[in-house]
Amino acid sequence: MSSQKQLLKDDLGKFLKKVDIFSSLDARELKRLAESFRIMESSAGTQLFAEGNEGSEMYLVFSGKVVTTVSLPDGKTLELATFGTGDFFGEMSIFEQAPRSATCTTREPSCLLGLHEQEFFRFLTQYPQSAIKIMYRMLNITAGRLMNTGQFLSDMVQWGESARKRAITDEMTGLYNRRFLDDSIEAQFQRAKAEGRPLTVIMVDLDRFREINEAYGIAAGDDVILAVAPVFKEHMKPTDILARYGGDEFTFVCPDTDTEEALERASAICEHVRLLPVLAGRGGAISRVTTSQGLASFPRHATDLKTLRERADQALYQAKEEGRDRVVAAG
Repeated sequence: MSSQKQLLKDDLGKFLKKVDIFSSLDARELKRLAESFRIMESSAGTQLFAEGNEGSEMYLVFSGKVVTTVSLPDGKTLELATFGTGDFFGEMSIFEQAPRSATCTTREPSCLLGLHEQEFFRFLTQYPQSAIKIMYRMLNITAGRLMNTGQFLSDMVQWGESARKRAITDEMTGLYNRRFLDDSIEAQFQRAKAEGRPLTVIMVDLDRFREINEAYGIAAGDDVILAVAPVFKEHMKPTDILARYGGDEFTFVCPDTDTEEALERASAICEHVRLLPVLAGRGGAISRVTTSQGLASFPRHATDLKTLRERADQALYQAKEEGRDRVVAAG
């Protein structure tokens, strides 16, 4: 390991504190974030990524310079920006999961810090308020960079307003997406375990959803999804994580919620969804929407996360086997 790389590894937290987008973090948050970066040294002329590449990592410059360019229709390249110490780049791939919009190459020997999207979303789960501040600062800086490149400006305005939301939510329903659920459920479970508090996982399927699509069309299925999402929000707490896990599959993570409270709220959802008029008057055999729900609670039904999710899934299967349109608790 080079002397510069070793020095950075030993003192990374202090360096991050001087970087504008991380300056609001406290010592504990800086230490956690520092552990998430990988340190890489590159010689001059090293291409870090090319326009159109898939990307899942953003970069921060510790030393050196990096130039970003795009290809023009006439085959020439346009230099957009040069990044130096404390600058970041490649962030759009984290928020958008989109191909790289430019090519980035080191202009001189450089030391860079790489932050993978999975590490960033783990940090978001652990320190949501601080992570959101970081994201907004990054968005503001990114938007400012693009003010001088009019061909990208209209797309950037639209992206900048909703990138953070789209990164963690399902576009149709506004509920969290599967990626955010998978990234956050472990932290929620460990917090419940450390603090000795209950936590309940509820798994929800819409009954006969495939038959609804076949009878009335995909648009009707979308109408059903859009109708049930507000019902879920109405009966769950603001601190709960409500996620659309698949097409008609949903998972709720409910901190500080025991089995009895979860059963009460899940049953209210079941009754409310049953009364939705979204399928009324369509002239088919299926005239109402219903749900099957299975739930399991920590520590009552399981003492590890894998088992907790399995018990909730088994309860969901039991609810379907018993005739659907019901809630079943594990065990």
